[in-house]
Amino acid sequence: MAQTFTLIPLLPRGQRFSIALASITYNLRVTWNDAEEGGYILDIGDAVGNILVAGIPLVTGADLLAQHVHLGIGGSLFVTTDRDTGDVPTFDGLGVTSHLYFVTGP
Repeated sequence: MAQTFTLIPLLPRGQRFSIALASITYNLRVTWNDAEEGGYILDIGDAVGNILVAGIPLVTGADLLAQHVHLGIGGSLFVTTDRDTGDVPTFDGLGVTSHLYFVTGP
């Protein structure tokens, strides 16, 4: 089975939306933490609004779900940027120059 990459559509602002990941509907909330070392953070909830995990920083270079395998989401989340690979999404770059992907498969 090949890897499948799904772009999660984001906008450069806080937002809430539902999305199917590995055939299961989740509620995602993205917020901007306006602090010196702040940035965007992600909360994941189930289809009825129960929070499964909160406060995941949207950073590049790591599977954002690696420490949350127990949730059984069935894939990985990765942030990429069109700039340097170590850059984090900027306030006005989320969904423009920074992208969130859901990856399934080996």
